Amino acid sequence: MLDMITIGSATKDVFLISKDFKLVRSKQFKNGLGECFAYGAKIELGDMYFDTGGGATNSAYTFANLGLKVAVVSNVGNDIYGMEILQVLAEKKISTSFLNVDKKHKTAYSTVLVRPQGDRTILVYRGASANFSEKNFEWNRLKTKWFYITSLAGNLNLLKKIFAFAKKKKIKIAWNPGGEELKLGKEKLAPLIRQSYLFNLNKQEAEKLTGKKDIKKILEAINKLSPGYNLVTDGATGAYLSDGMLIYFAKALSVQPVNTTGAGDAFGSAFCSGVILKNDWDYALRLAVLNSGGVIQKMGAKNGLLSKLPKQKDLELVKIKIFT
Repeated sequence: MLDMITIGSATKDVFLISKDFKLVRSKQFKNGLGECFAYGAKIELGDMYFDTGGGATNSAYTFANLGLKVAVVSNVGNDIYGMEILQVLAEKKISTSFLNVDKKHKTAYSTVLVRPQGDRTILVYRGASANFSEKNFEWNRLKTKWFYITSLAGNLNLLKKIFAFAKKKKIKIAWNPGGEELKLGKEKLAPLIRQSYLFNLNKQEAEKLTGKKDIKKILEAINKLSPGYNLVTDGATGAYLSDGMLIYFAKALSVQPVNTTGAGDAFGSAFCSGVILKNDWDYALRLAVLNSGGVIQKMGAKNGLLSKLPKQKDLELVKIKIFT
């Protein structure tokens, strides 16, 4: 019996770092901000870095680092990047027995444009990860206590199948949906959110789901949908946790970010690990802040993660208070 099966994307990532990537404010961009460079120019890169990524593999690394037995369910191409993903997971003793090799589609690929301040924009080719279906699941072999579900490229039918299977087998679900899932809207997602033991979004995603801007109103709206632990992360500010009764705020570590890619995966998977290991939300929240605070100090979405359970003195570095 596994402790955890992570479900979602597996990608090859390249990080391109340049001081010539500039923020430009314009209503032409959905969020009012664009990461831009000169048209037709040859842009100098200060550095570049290659790694594997994707929500399923990133979160699996945290679970494995913290001592849990974990496997990944994902879809990769029959190419050099797919084989690399299989290799690095196996080296981490993460089971790849449920990782499907797709002979028709290429492995998903992300190009991450990183500014010196650590913020980034990601160009995504979803490839094999977007051609994920219930046929890729060996349902009878999925013996685990938990599912950690990341983005499935908005595949609602597959999500419904996974949640129904989990309910039948009494598997707890931690869910960190992506942008494609959120586009489906609150009404379609509500039954799935209701079944989630842990529901995790960043503030921008939470605003999109609820139509609210104020964090208290956001969590009040999510609490009406989800009876479990509800997490909303807010970048360098910190993170909010609601248990349905109170809202707790954990301040982010005061560190200089190198790259924010993978922070959400690091936070959610570490919180879930803390709940599994100690059934203690305070411990879980501290673990999550330390894990995400570590990953943003390194390039890539897996470097900087906690390599083992932290000592008490490190846990006490995280400041938590009731949010009013």
